[in-house]
Amino acid sequence: MTPGSGPQGSGARGWEAPVTVAELVNGGPLAGARMYGAGEHPVHHVRIVDDLSVFSAVAPHTAVVLIGQAAGGGWAVEMAMRRAWEQAAACVIAPAEGAGAGSAMGSSAVLAERLGITLIFVDADPLVTAVEVASAAARPSAARTQLVARCATRLAEAGASARRVLGVLNAELPGTSVAFVDQYGTRLAGRAAALSPGASGPWPVEVAVRAPDGTVLGRLLAGGPARSAGWPAVVRTVLGLAVAPLVAWAAAERLAASGDFALQSALADRLLLEAATGKGAAGPDGRGVAERGQEAETGGVDDPADEGVWARAVALGWAVRGPVAAFTVRPQGRTPEPGDAERVRAVIVATVGQAPVISRGDGWAGWSPLPPERLGERLEATLRALPWPCAAGVGAPVAHLGAMGESLLGAEAAAFLAAVGDVARSDRMGPAELLAAIPGSALRAPATVVLQPLLAVDRDGTLLETLGAVLGEGGAVKAAERLGVHRNTVTARLDRIRDAGYDLDDRATRLALQLACHVIRAG
Repeated sequence: MTPGSGPQGSGARGWEAPVTVAELVNGGPLAGARMYGAGEHPVHHVRIVDDLSVFSAVAPHTAVVLIGQAAGGGWAVEMAMRRAWEQAAACVIAPAEGAGAGSAMGSSAVLAERLGITLIFVDADPLVTAVEVASAAARPSAARTQLVARCATRLAEAGASARRVLGVLNAELPGTSVAFVDQYGTRLAGRAAALSPGASGPWPVEVAVRAPDGTVLGRLLAGGPARSAGWPAVVRTVLGLAVAPLVAWAAAERLAASGDFALQSALADRLLLEAATGKGAAGPDGRGVAERGQEAETGGVDDPADEGVWARAVALGWAVRGPVAAFTVRPQGRTPEPGDAERVRAVIVATVGQAPVISRGDGWAGWSPLPPERLGERLEATLRALPWPCAAGVGAPVAHLGAMGESLLGAEAAAFLAAVGDVARSDRMGPAELLAAIPGSALRAPATVVLQPLLAVDRDGTLLETLGAVLGEGGAVKAAERLGVHRNTVTARLDRIRDAGYDLDDRATRLALQLACHVIRAG
């Protein structure tokens, strides 16, 4: 490493910027010491003081290390703090054993807060401490490199786990909030404060994380109080070190799912359940936990309760936000056998892209962020690649996973109607076509209930025929032409239908009557 450059080429404004007192305490030679004050001042020099009379020679931004008489009890420490404040010193470092009782130490802490001077109590030999602080102040890049090296070791120990990786980042970068979010901005692990503009401070750091296939897996976000000019460069370097274990985590999840259909299927089912009930990272309204203000605090790092499900889904490359459309692949002329599901999933992933695949009915289903037209084209390739004759259906796009049930039903109906080797889309099918995909026996009973008041007064079937014509043609005029009767006749029959208890001005009622008429007349 050349002087004036850090691992990321940050330059003198970053990596070589003077270290602050807080950096020395949080990740440097003063780690573990008790600090009172913000520690925001940079340290340019170190001066060992054994007598208060030498304070006149203390330069600004100096870390003052007290020894001897200058550290002899609470009164001496407080006098040293006042003199340090007058000289604009960076901080005062005193041995804990000479600070006096707890009350005296507390009094010194209060004075530090009032004067705005940082006070640090150390258990180590103050002379050794002075040498270590002087070394860090003289070579800021070396001091920061030690922190980066320690982070690298901790990240390697964390292994392929998003939760553990973020735990290391938030523990080793004190005063900094770090979060891992997906491409939609939903927090998967880490601290919610990293997503808050007000809490992240003026220097947010962002590092992209790409999946093994090159697609965007998510982003690491970090922010916090401005500790020093060099701190953002350190944070960016450490976040860069975290990318590799996060990519390894995603690769491990995909490898596990590729060899275990039941595992990924169970994950998909739970994902849909949590989305539908509002317990997941994106509930029925499509908003994330953080957006709904439901963060949970766990040991200082607030992780969504559902991190395992949603984070793993993101690792697998699944779409967790809308718009998404469901698809169904249905075998023709054969019953699925054990082992078919894994082969089907492999083909779907190869042709459609990373998508969940679950067993549904006598076929397989899933969802994709692709537009219906493109999804249909990809499914055509799926059908050509499968070793058995199959048909497929695509459901209408929905805004979020909480509404996926509607799209799945449409995809199933479309697949039922599609010919072998073809892909049908539910958004291009009318009510009659969709109803044809459902066994008549399942609909005839509810249709009869809906039409019972009308059937009770319709002795010759003319009212049912007229109702079907009016609803199907969209008005009385065209219905009269279709039936070959005068418009007034149709109007009179509609009055009789209203008298039977039907509000034909209500949209929901008209839809129910239209579907019921189709079922009864088709049966």
